[in-house]
Amino acid sequence: MESFGVEGEYEKLKAIFLPFITPSHLVPVVDIARIFAMHGVDVTIITTPGNAAVFQSSIDRDASRGRSIQTHLVQLPHVPGLPEGVETINATTSKDIASKLFEALNKTIQTQFQQLLHQYKPDFFVSDMFYTWSVDAAAEFGIPRLIYVGGTYFAHCAMDSLERFEPHKKVESDDESFLIPGLPYNLEMTRSQIPERFKKPDDTFSYLMKIVKESEKRSHGSLFKSFYAFEGAYEELYRTIMGTKSWNVGPISSWVNQDAADKGSRGHGKEVEEGKGKEGWLAWLNSKKKGSVVYVCFGSMNNFSGTQIREIAHGLEDCGHDFMWVVRKIDEDESRAVVEEFEKRVEASEKGYLIWGWAPQLLILEHPAVGGVVTHCGMNTVIETVDAGLPMVTWPLFAEQFFNERLVVDVLKIAVPVGAKEWKTWGEFGNEVVGREKIAKAIGLLMGGGEEYEEVRRRVKALSEEAKKAIQIGGSSYNSLKDVIQEMKLLKLEKLKKPVA
Repeated sequence: MESFGVEGEYEKLKAIFLPFITPSHLVPVVDIARIFAMHGVDVTIITTPGNAAVFQSSIDRDASRGRSIQTHLVQLPHVPGLPEGVETINATTSKDIASKLFEALNKTIQTQFQQLLHQYKPDFFVSDMFYTWSVDAAAEFGIPRLIYVGGTYFAHCAMDSLERFEPHKKVESDDESFLIPGLPYNLEMTRSQIPERFKKPDDTFSYLMKIVKESEKRSHGSLFKSFYAFEGAYEELYRTIMGTKSWNVGPISSWVNQDAADKGSRGHGKEVEEGKGKEGWLAWLNSKKKGSVVYVCFGSMNNFSGTQIREIAHGLEDCGHDFMWVVRKIDEDESRAVVEEFEKRVEASEKGYLIWGWAPQLLILEHPAVGGVVTHCGMNTVIETVDAGLPMVTWPLFAEQFFNERLVVDVLKIAVPVGAKEWKTWGEFGNEVVGREKIAKAIGLLMGGGEEYEEVRRRVKALSEEAKKAIQIGGSSYNSLKDVIQEMKLLKLEKLKKPVA
């Protein structure tokens, strides 16, 4: 454990972390909290029992290593219409239930936050971007607030440009390309690929994102989870756009999850694959040649129609390469039956392996048999895949994922697009169905497409080396973390020196 700053100069820093209730935000914020604890900060993570179960085993291991880190649990109240035990948004595909959960958690933590500040007396706190109310608490108590911002700098710069210049309003159809101005790279997109809030600025989510942006500008600074070599030009542009400080502290997953136990339980709390035992996926991968398997995962929040699920299954079967597919729980009986029959067939032929629900992604990505990844372009998976040195087939679905696709396909040139054209509202299927031919073709190009795609592999391997350097002593993210911790210490010292009124 390394503590930045002069030993004994002033008291140890204390910090509260407030992660959001979806895995794509919860897991990285907890990783960042653990990184701060690795470097001498006394950390308390505030969450509910159901969310704590996802990461508590890692916290316990960190504490046993001598790190000062703990979890404080808050209980959700009974809310009419909110099912008992539902504490994470990915546990449902109902927007109504997700909205009730979001409201209940916000109210619960907000009403207790003043008491928590008195109890733990933090020198600063890190809040997820969606807890916008916490910026007022920071101002009231004179405590620096750092905001965790999901997504890439690239995506946020692009979305800021859409807000300011509105190029999407200057085309005649949803399929017509337009240039997003003000970026270091000439980024072209279509109206069908951008989030709905830019087309419906008066809806509820549009209003929420405006409040998020305002709260960020009022915060002391922001934390991102990528690294300078990945999107440094956009990191600098973002600081200019927002007019605030920002620190890039990734790749976070490999920084803090350094042993098999942490990697195996990350994001789930268990190391055992559901229904198949600990050795199921590992034994299957061990039987495959180096770089021969494509790993297929669409994140914890995906929601495909039965038709699309069938096309994925056929595309994988037709691609000519071994595959490992992580399948989210399917509610529709007919679609589930189709996938279960497909599973029996491909496992009998040893061409495919299905994991239902959660997968130990970090361990899978670092396995030598894995040669490529099909991804929804969620930021966590993109960075973890780059860190592992693997090229991607991109299949964005919602949120900022189409922007992330443009970054890895057009700017960094480390990915092959499957050809998705329609941004989907979370919880809805949308109208687009990506056909089996496109799926099989994209995978075929990625896994065996000749010299052009070998160059894709060389580029991502080089970027992987930069990712590893970033978190080593003297690396860009290491120095960034050092800077933010030292700044928090200086702010604490200034506060201690102020005369008591």
